[in-house]
Amino acid sequence: MARFIVLMGVSGSGKTVIGKALAPKLNAEFIDGDNLHAQRNVDKMAAGIPLTDEDRSDWLNLIAKVGHDHAAHGTTCIIACSALKKKYRDILRTENPSMRFIYLKGSYDLIYSRISKRSHQYMPTSLLESQFNTLEEPQADEDDVFTVSIDQEISGVVDDVVKADLIL
Repeated sequence: MARFIVLMGVSGSGKTVIGKALAPKLNAEFIDGDNLHAQRNVDKMAAGIPLTDEDRSDWLNLIAKVGHDHAAHGTTCIIACSALKKKYRDILRTENPSMRFIYLKGSYDLIYSRISKRSHQYMPTSLLESQFNTLEEPQADEDDVFTVSIDQEISGVVDDVVKADLIL
């Protein structure tokens, strides 16, 4: 069964790394949602300016469409997308009944230590605090979200997702 899976979490939570490792295990295509941002959004983030809800609107709608199109054509796709607020997740859910979220959860200190050691094209370390301030962690009523701790090796995160069997 084709699925639309969103790997969600703050910048530095491992969405891209986990997505690339998870995709072959699920016979899925991995798409980095960062590559779907409009240039104006990339420019804002590169300048250290957090995106607004308005900035994210077209991006979220595009991600929802890409995921829907994959599932409609019988292919599973995994898209990395922060999906920090419930209303963002609701946009992604629109017309996507088979979609699932995987929330890559980690502490500020853990993620800060990871992103301070990497270079990202437009997500400076200075924006991490705004990501955590914006984050609305999924609640019990969001039953299409599986939460996994990132305080482990990549292989452990991938194994936890595969074992959960919520996306197969």
